[in-house]
Amino acid sequence: MRMLLAALALIPALAFAQAYPSKAIRIVLPFGPGGVADITTRTIAPKLGDSVGQQVLVENMPGAGGIRASETVARAEPDGYTLLLLTNGNAVSQALFKSLPYDPVNDFAMISTVGFFSMVLVTGPESKAKTMKDFIALAKANPGKLNIGTITPGGTQHLAGELFRSTAGIDAVVVPHKTTGEVVVATLNGSVDLAVDFIAPLISSIKSGQLRALAVTAGKRFPGLPDVPTVIEAGVPGYDVASWNALAAPAKTPRAVIERVHDALAKALAAPEVQKRFAELGVEGRPSTPEQLKDFYASETKRWTQVVERAKIPKQ
Repeated sequence: MRMLLAALALIPALAFAQAYPSKAIRIVLPFGPGGVADITTRTIAPKLGDSVGQQVLVENMPGAGGIRASETVARAEPDGYTLLLLTNGNAVSQALFKSLPYDPVNDFAMISTVGFFSMVLVTGPESKAKTMKDFIALAKANPGKLNIGTITPGGTQHLAGELFRSTAGIDAVVVPHKTTGEVVVATLNGSVDLAVDFIAPLISSIKSGQLRALAVTAGKRFPGLPDVPTVIEAGVPGYDVASWNALAAPAKTPRAVIERVHDALAKALAAPEVQKRFAELGVEGRPSTPEQLKDFYASETKRWTQVVERAKIPKQ
């Protein structure tokens, strides 16, 4: 009897999943338009739509450190029609905010990772540091006198700078700026000794010789800058940092719906035109299972919480 009742209880969910999707799906982003995450999502959205047979809309919802977008999806109906672009920001939110209007772990059903994108550490053309080893030696010879320019306090670039400082064992000051443009200007005029940011907005300045790339932050080299070593190759063991994004749905979304979106995403990431565009952006498209994403998300949360605590970044 119990087995029969359990089977009967599954019938509505299965019927819903078979009919899914019957209308447009929206992906909510915690960023404004024009950034790497936005372009990445808009690149895969049409392919997702082709696969599921419905339009996939991208809705930008910036502000409040990603809280607004995350809360919107956490409170949405668990029907697969409202999805969240999950990011590093979600993984670090518990460490950065005193309280959140949603549970960063239990209010979401994981679907798949989407992409990983490296950052790059650069100096100005007049810097004495020609290599990463040069910069580390210079920093150790001048404790507290050099600085590392990033953007967005508590953001991915800022935390990557803090992690580099601690992993390399140097006494340098991490200085957040408002925009990438400000960081680039400060690096060019020498008021920033080392800058860290995503590759995409810096690659033209690197290739033109305006900026000198010392290393990329991820564990493998970026194909667009094949001669630039990783931070590990440049002499800092254990430093492997890549920003990432993923897709998640509200908790209690039917597993069959999760699998439908997952399969569509995997197909989208395998499309040659998507791979080409991702390569131009410095993004490695890489799907995962929902279980792999859940484990990865937990490890990232633990990792960045430790970085925030070591850097003594005050909670907001």
